[in-house]
Amino acid sequence: MNIGVSVPLPAYLVDVGVMARTAEELGFESFWCAEHPFLPVKSASRFPGSPDGVIPETYAHFVDPFVALARASGTTSHIKLGTSIVLVPERHPLLLAKEVSTLDHFSGGRFLFGIGAGWLREETEIMGGDFDHRWTQTRESVLAMKELWTKPEAEFHGKYYNFPPVKSNPKPAQKPHPPVLLGGGAKNVLQRVAAWGDGWLPTNPITPERVREARATLDALAKDAGRDPKSLTISVHGQSPDRELVTRLLDAGANRVVIRPATMQTDADMSRELARIADAVLR
Repeated sequence: MNIGVSVPLPAYLVDVGVMARTAEELGFESFWCAEHPFLPVKSASRFPGSPDGVIPETYAHFVDPFVALARASGTTSHIKLGTSIVLVPERHPLLLAKEVSTLDHFSGGRFLFGIGAGWLREETEIMGGDFDHRWTQTRESVLAMKELWTKPEAEFHGKYYNFPPVKSNPKPAQKPHPPVLLGGGAKNVLQRVAAWGDGWLPTNPITPERVREARATLDALAKDAGRDPKSLTISVHGQSPDRELVTRLLDAGANRVVIRPATMQTDADMSRELARIADAVLR
């Protein structure tokens, strides 16, 4: 089974290198890290993950996912390394493409590029993103990055990003590029996956029934777009270590399930937590 683990918040209490190495030794398939670069002190945005809409204080305690996954890459040899997610409208594609390709190059082609457009308006706008059209901006950024990843000289001319021919190296180890996994539960997310993505990272919680329905829809959209349905993945993240639920999600059409461990204060405690999860879902 493809079972991964993610870094819980606060994301800097334990050494992600030790955590990733332990996860690899225990047999987990992938290791994931999320991002929010900062938390605005004043915000009118409602947090979508709770009924009262209050943004958790933990959102001020993320780490940079590329730095963290580079650390994880250096202590491991084969576990996949994923972002869940990178906020694409908050990064320029010329720099983001370089971060992705460098990490994929040095990790030997292990990177999974989970992306999102964001839900926190103030954060997006502080970073210069167009919140009202953030998925349009995200699509344009991804298209620009694909040019940079696949061509010796690349240029792009769009609404949000415009640059003349440039050289950008190294190229990613994965060809043509690391898989681009679109996060969230927006109305048209599956259509976007089929059109210019490589997989879906659904917003949790999600039921096996919803996964089964989405898998059928994604398969049909892939065929209509002339793509192989098997090339488009579903990665369910943020789940509890419940073997029955994990099995049902995979049986419903998910390609992997990512477990979120409890927050731990030390590397030793996190290693024991990962062992407990492995016993629950992998053994």
